[in-house]
Amino acid sequence: MAKRRVSSSDPATRSGASIAAVGEATGAAVDDAGRAGRSAAPATGDPRRAGAEGSVVVRVRPGAGRTRVGGRYEGPHGPALIVAVGAPAVDGKATEAVRLALADALGVKAREVVLKVGATSRDKIFTVAGDVGVRLAALRDGST
Repeated sequence: MAKRRVSSSDPATRSGASIAAVGEATGAAVDDAGRAGRSAAPATGDPRRAGAEGSVVVRVRPGAGRTRVGGRYEGPHGPALIVAVGAPAVDGKATEAVRLALADALGVKAREVVLKVGATSRDKIFTVAGDVGVRLAALRDGST
């Protein structure tokens, strides 16, 4: 797939965003400078499970030069969204940074993103409260 420029006028895309739900792929990845990155295969179906909350599978890359949300990793919980954060993997600092980056990327409050699995692992599952299906689909498809 060709690289695609994504508008940074939306607050959720200013930090870069591409979200993958459990079993779903990511769309065009965008870093925090608004530059498009590598694209993953397009996802099929609704990017969240039924109900008022969904799960997001994440592969954490701590100690990065900057926060970046985007890319795909085939992890133990299925296809995962790659989230690079500057925080070290010490005392939950990277996990908290990932939680905040996900909240920003989804345009939800940080308290609506809760760690479900993987407190000490690089492979994590977060639960996101609220109806973010439309936002997830837009981010996944790179149409924001």
